[in-house]
Amino acid sequence: MKRNEWGEPEIQGRGSLRDRLPSGLPVSSSGMIILICIVLFLLGAIIPGLKGYFILNTDYVMQRPWTLLTHMFVHANFDHLFWNMIVLFFFGTELERRVGERKFLEIYIISGIVAAIGQMMIAGGSMLGASGAIYGVMGCLAIIAPEIRVLLFFVIPLSIRSAVVLFALIDFLMMGAGDNIAHMAHIAGLLVGLAYGQAMMRWYKY
Repeated sequence: MKRNEWGEPEIQGRGSLRDRLPSGLPVSSSGMIILICIVLFLLGAIIPGLKGYFILNTDYVMQRPWTLLTHMFVHANFDHLFWNMIVLFFFGTELERRVGERKFLEIYIISGIVAAIGQMMIAGGSMLGASGAIYGVMGCLAIIAPEIRVLLFFVIPLSIRSAVVLFALIDFLMMGAGDNIAHMAHIAGLLVGLAYGQAMMRWYKY
C-alpha cells in the first residue's frame, strides 16, 4: 500500500467515495469543513435559534457535550466566517496535502476541543468559531514547514514561524481585554498544533 511521508496510507480504490464524486468538488477534509461552516451559517440566518444548538456555552456543556465539537463549525457573523475560512483554505489545505486527511482531521479537531477547554478554564460565557482549530493547523505547519511565507495584512512578508509567534504574543497581551475574542483558545489551539508538529518531526524524522 502506498504511504505518504508521514506513514499514513494513501487509499486509492475505484470504489471509494472520492472516486465517485465529480472532480472539482470540495471533497477533501478541509474543503468539507469549509462547506459545512458556510452551510451552517446560511441555515442559521434562515432558522432562528438554530445556532444555539451548536454554540458552546460553559453553563450547559455537561447537558450539551456535543458543543465541544460543533462550536468549531458556527460563526458569529459574516466577517468572522469569511476570515476564518480564508485562513483555513490556505493553511488547512496545505497541512492536509502534507500529512494526509486523517492526520489533518485529528490535528484540527483535537486543537479545537483543547482550545475550547483552555478558554473555559479562564472565562465563562459562549464560544463559537473555528479559530482555535485553525491556530492548531498553523502551529503544526510552523514546525513541519518553516519555509512557508505568509503576507501579514496581505502586505508584510513573514515566515510562518514569525507569524505564529506574533499572533501568540498579541493574544497573550490581549487576554482580559474584554473584546469578546477567545484569546486563550487561540493560544491553547496553537500549543496543540506545535506539539503535533514536534511529535511528527520526531516520529517520522521529517
